[in-house]
Amino acid sequence: MTLLIILGCVFLAVFLMVVLGERYAKPMTEEQQSKYSKILPILVFVLIGAAIIKAFI
Repeated sequence: MTLLIILGCVFLAVFLMVVLGERYAKPMTEEQQSKYSKILPILVFVLIGAAIIKAFI
């Protein structure tokens, strides 16, 4: 029963994010996209490295 409650909360949160994102989100400019495309791979690499370190410790 607890699992169903957790899944219901997750689906409700995702539904709200999609609805509110479609209604209030603004498109990104080219400058913002280029900035995020430079930062994102570095951030992903750092997070994967942190997860690997955490798994071995």
